[in-house]
Amino acid sequence: MSTHNSARLSVAPMMAWTDRHCRFFHRQMSRHALLYTEMVTSAALVRGDARHLLQFSDAEHPVALQLGGSDADELAQATRMACDEGYDEVNLNVGCPSDRVQSGTFGAVLMKTPETVGDCVSKMAAVSTVPVTVKCRIGVDDQIPEEVLPRVLETMQAAGVKHVIVHARKAWLKGLSPKENREVPPLDYPLVHRMRADFPELDIAINGGIDRLHDAKSHLMQGMYGVMIGRAAYHTPYDILGAADAEIWSDDRVPTSRAEVIARMEPYIADHLQAGGSLHQITRHMLGLFAGQPGARAWRRILSEGATRPGAGLDVLQAACAAVPSMHQPDVAQ
Repeated sequence: MSTHNSARLSVAPMMAWTDRHCRFFHRQMSRHALLYTEMVTSAALVRGDARHLLQFSDAEHPVALQLGGSDADELAQATRMACDEGYDEVNLNVGCPSDRVQSGTFGAVLMKTPETVGDCVSKMAAVSTVPVTVKCRIGVDDQIPEEVLPRVLETMQAAGVKHVIVHARKAWLKGLSPKENREVPPLDYPLVHRMRADFPELDIAINGGIDRLHDAKSHLMQGMYGVMIGRAAYHTPYDILGAADAEIWSDDRVPTSRAEVIARMEPYIADHLQAGGSLHQITRHMLGLFAGQPGARAWRRILSEGATRPGAGLDVLQAACAAVPSMHQPDVAQ
């Protein structure tokens, strides 16, 4: 499936969360949703000999790599590497407000210099065999979103970008932590919807504060090209992804049950353990699978406590399953 269709619903790039194990887990619930990697810096790939950060399973497709950086030539090299690895999309981060990202002069701070972003994505697109996209904020610090966001979008369009994901909040580069920047600045969905109308040739997706599949559908029905969901897709994955194929793509195949998701994860986990990995590296992403269901607390406790013990194996997962009374009952995604 092309990313053009899968981008109707995507799972946001989230540092320390959306690694390859998380993406494999999410893929067991939705065949169609576009999955994003954690942000990987172009410097790590080009100068840091960190190509291992690009590893992913073919089962994850469609999957997009998010890059961080502001050196156009370096980003172009990293893009070429991503294409060689088989990613379906390369995305440039123009939204992360963390101090570490700011010190590298990329992320949300690039909202102040859209021309730099335009130069970067132009050079990335010139060497890419897949779509090059941008994820940005509506502005930073004292910028006026109604003025800066159209300028950014105009620059992206002129650079040949077709798809932009807009986090509908400003970012404050000083005074707020990354966590606070995801919660404190007010959301401005109407502005993003106006940009979708004002830039009809741009495929604009909306991000920020969307925590129910119903709300994602509402944005799509109002004309948004796509919706990106972050923390809710991680903490309540089945509620978001379990019904997504039917609700977003009208896929008439029977949704995968939670029990089936676990059954599909078992051989993947066994292979990981056989290769010397730890159970916790995978099951930490599965803690929210039964969110809102009877037995969810026991499921989380058994996995949290048991998976970190030396030599922990599939018996821990099986014990967690045994503590969930709804394990073999029909699933109802929210």
